[in-house]
Amino acid sequence: MTTPLIELLVCPACKGPLRQDRSRQEFVCPACRLAYPVRDGIPVMLESEARTLEPTEE
Repeated sequence: MTTPLIELLVCPACKGPLRQDRSRQEFVCPACRLAYPVRDGIPVMLESEARTLEPTEE
């Protein structure tokens, strides 16, 4: 995805900003502690597909 499009993405749960984790291919919402996967270069912005961050993760 291009940078301008990435900047438009927000957390579906709280509408807060997301942080891109390129190494894990995820978009992370620090407020909700949810990580949304990127599959085949496409962010999957569904709460049902998100994983909850472990307590040790940022």
